[in-house]
Amino acid sequence: MRLATWNVNSIRARVDRIVDFAVREHIDVLAMQEIKCKEEQFPYEAFEAAGYEVRAHGFSQWNGVAVASREPMTAVETAFPGMPGFAKGHEGPDAPQEARAIGVTTGGIRVWSLYVPNGRGLGDPHYDYKLHWLAALEQHTRDVLADEPDLPLALVGDYNIAPTDADNGDPTIVPGFSTHVSPPERQAFTSLTSAGVVDVVRPLLPTGYTYWDYKRLRFPRNEGLRIDFILGSRTLADAVTDASIHRDERKGEGPSDHVPVVVDLDLDGADDDDRPMIF
Repeated sequence: MRLATWNVNSIRARVDRIVDFAVREHIDVLAMQEIKCKEEQFPYEAFEAAGYEVRAHGFSQWNGVAVASREPMTAVETAFPGMPGFAKGHEGPDAPQEARAIGVTTGGIRVWSLYVPNGRGLGDPHYDYKLHWLAALEQHTRDVLADEPDLPLALVGDYNIAPTDADNGDPTIVPGFSTHVSPPERQAFTSLTSAGVVDVVRPLLPTGYTYWDYKRLRFPRNEGLRIDFILGSRTLADAVTDASIHRDERKGEGPSDHVPVVVDLDLDGADDDDRPMIF
């Protein structure tokens, strides 16, 4: 199985490019973030013509997540327990939830496509929301893996955190002044990995960015960030055979500012399904 995650930065603006990538790279499961559309606006037909089912979750032109899979999807959830909400001027436990998470079971694995809040600024309410959101995700991960320690679980997506200094090549992202690199954010990422998941890409690809700002020639200068991750449970991590960051998807006409991250999985029974891929 090939599992990929990609912050597509508007699915309707880039649908042809995204489907072409999925088909060309033989992606079985594609988790997408920042689809920027309501569920009824998602371009399902293009994916279905290529042999994918899609489950999407979006409320407006902001945020939004989706999963496309060549296998049937079950147990679809659009929030994890305790996931906080956010709205400007509306703080507290009853704040409305945003479309930032969708979980499905497909191809023998449990996949969550996650778009972690940006944080906006170190003193912004959105920063506190980000930390609360990550804490709830950590607790959910602990609970799930305590109940099912052998579950092949993948928490994939745009984490909006550069966990180490090696993950930050953007000179405008400055420790002490910027989000994405602050100690509380990095600690939240570390705490999540202590809940029973690990970065399954880093052991195979110790370097490489996944995001470059559109401004200031960040991409030609390779001044990027590594903020898109595939975190996997022990069972899933043991099944990883290869990983890749598709930097070239940042090139060409109208690219997303993020690129896909892909892992190959060798799961028990994965070869039992001999259904042909549809192109």
